[in-house]
Amino acid sequence: MEYSKLISVVGMPGLFEFVASKTDGAIVRSLDDKQTKFVSNRQHQFTQVVNIEVFTQRENVNLIEVFQAMKASVEVVPSEKDPKAVKAYFEKVYPTMDFDRVYASDMKKMVKWFVQLQAAEISLDIPTEEEVATKEAE
Repeated sequence: MEYSKLISVVGMPGLFEFVASKTDGAIVRSLDDKQTKFVSNRQHQFTQVVNIEVFTQRENVNLIEVFQAMKASVEVVPSEKDPKAVKAYFEKVYPTMDFDRVYASDMKKMVKWFVQLQAAEISLDIPTEEEVATKEAE
């Protein structure tokens, strides 16, 4: 499974792998329980995880940069149920994050998603355009 195939579904917890598209929705597979299901686009919105950005004190950064900083950190990932510990964690791991615009719920979601990615052993590398073109040519 590739990071670039992951999506977030509004109204549903966790991350999902995009399996197939249908005219009225998508077929997705949950990272948690590996269950495949149809999700209607009339009831839910889909967001590719590779397109999610995080506010910082300078320019916005892609979410994968935050995940990569979390992976490289020696800090222990806190439980997403403790908002103070989560904020303190991000102040150490990604201090340039704009804590006025990134809400506690967003930080908790990032921790939960990171734990899911680690459990599913998903690489936090985004293929370059050249790698994608080579893969499509094969």
